[in-house]
Amino acid sequence: MSAQHEEVPPPPPAAAAQLLAQLRADRRAERWVPAFEQDWARALDDTRRSYSLTPLHEVVRTWQLRVAAAPAVDAYLDSGRDETGFVDLDDVLGARR
Repeated sequence: MSAQHEEVPPPPPAAAAQLLAQLRADRRAERWVPAFEQDWARALDDTRRSYSLTPLHEVVRTWQLRVAAAPAVDAYLDSGRDETGFVDLDDVLGARR
């Protein structure tokens, strides 16, 4: 019987590492860092199965867009806009599973 080493995930590429550092410095870090790490882990699994780096690139690109959009979302929420006239998407589409 031979001992097997646990598989250690490779370190994230430079863009992902920079993005993760940026997420950790953000006020939303408590929610965003675990979500990013979960997306990254899923993409690593997909990459191992497909032998394609595309899933990793998609995670980085998606999170870069989220970070870039965050100031606009904050400004909208801080503007005190009244959303009482809007319909909840769940009311239109039904509950998501």
